Amino acid sequence: MATIGRFLFWRHLRSEPSSHVIQFRRGTAVRSGRGLAFWFTPLSASLYEIPCDDRDQPFLFHGRSSDFQDVTAQGVLTYRVSDPALLAKRVDFSLDLRTGVWLKTPLEQLSQLLTQLAQQHAWDYLAHTPVRQLLAEGVDQVRTRIREALLADEGLKGLGLEIVSVRVSGVAPTADLEKALQAPTREAIQQTADEATFQRRALAVEKERAIQENELKNQIELAKRKEGLIAQEGSNAQRQAREQAESQKIAAEAAAARDRLEAETRAAGLRAVDAARLEAEERRAGIYKNLPGDVLLGLAAQELAGKLQKLEHVSVTPELLAPVLARLADAGARRLEREEPGAGGKSSKKG
Repeated sequence: MATIGRFLFWRHLRSEPSSHVIQFRRGTAVRSGRGLAFWFTPLSASLYEIPCDDRDQPFLFHGRSSDFQDVTAQGVLTYRVSDPALLAKRVDFSLDLRTGVWLKTPLEQLSQLLTQLAQQHAWDYLAHTPVRQLLAEGVDQVRTRIREALLADEGLKGLGLEIVSVRVSGVAPTADLEKALQAPTREAIQQTADEATFQRRALAVEKERAIQENELKNQIELAKRKEGLIAQEGSNAQRQAREQAESQKIAAEAAAARDRLEAETRAAGLRAVDAARLEAEERRAGIYKNLPGDVLLGLAAQELAGKLQKLEHVSVTPELLAPVLARLADAGARRLEREEPGAGGKSSKKG
């Protein structure tokens, strides 16, 4: 806003560069421009200050869709004054010469005008569109329709106003309708989440089953390997037993062969000894064969006496001596008979 200072009967006005000030004297514009500073007398001057910066005008209005559902459109439109002199002719922007504020409320008038125009063009779209379509594409459509309509509005151009931008933040139904519309989507999302949970659980169960099957396969494989190990150990034990038996058999056969060889050697030695002994006995028997009986008897007695170490008593009975004496007598007679012919012969030979 402009700042007005007082000095006796004079007034001094200083305005901002974003404000357009117009001074009238006796109904004629004597000054017009931005950021002016000048002295004036309050008795003969009228001042107008028109803001020329960009101004935001929020709007919020309710409408009804084609399917009779209440909706709310909310947004902001930005405008500025393109022709301050023209706007000053249509809207009262006169200042209080003592305080420098507006005597009326020109900005409220502009805000009301712009809001009503935007609401009018938005209602035309809302009334012919169902609520689901409004929720899907209402923001872009409402913004486009309001902007195009305000840019083409000749009344705004006649006021010297220019629309800079239109922003629509949302088109929303009532709370109950919004919950009702959200319910199917919420249920579908919840169903999708439940299905994802079920799939995750099923996948977890499938993985657990695969893990258990893998563990079972590992146990079966380990059991098979253990069975093979046991069979191999049994085979090794059997082979070791067979080899040990073969070794013991070979050792036994070697020992038997050695014993047999030793027995045969001992038998051969014994046979040689027995043969020598038998030959000696045969020779002795041959020697004894031609010996007289008394000699044999004497030799037997001699051998017996050699074997007897001590004789305590010797009993000689007539039954024992009679045969011996008889044999001695017979032996002596046979000896005499052998010697007699020999003696006669020798005598005859000598004669």
